[in-house]
Amino acid sequence: MTAYVALTRDGTPWEPNYLDSVNEATCIGCGRCFKVCNQNVMELIGITEDGDKVDADDDEAIRKVTTVANPGNCIGCGACGKVCAKNAQTFVSAAVLAQAA
Repeated sequence: MTAYVALTRDGTPWEPNYLDSVNEATCIGCGRCFKVCNQNVMELIGITEDGDKVDADDDEAIRKVTTVANPGNCIGCGACGKVCAKNAQTFVSAAVLAQAA
């Protein structure tokens, strides 16, 4: 697999950085990243008092966090990382993914 590098409108090289993971301990569950992503990459889930993952609307959920549900949908735009106040996301570059393939 070859790394993908594109050009911006002014000719500046740009390489996508894909969402790899969300740190559930750091995430505050505000949903800003989830809302800004139009590629259906993430989902909001609930965490119970015992640490179990449940539906975000489950009555037993004491807090919400964002998780990566569909990593293959990520286009590498980085919008989710830009709106996260806690920097809870980890990204991987297209070059690193290409080397791993």
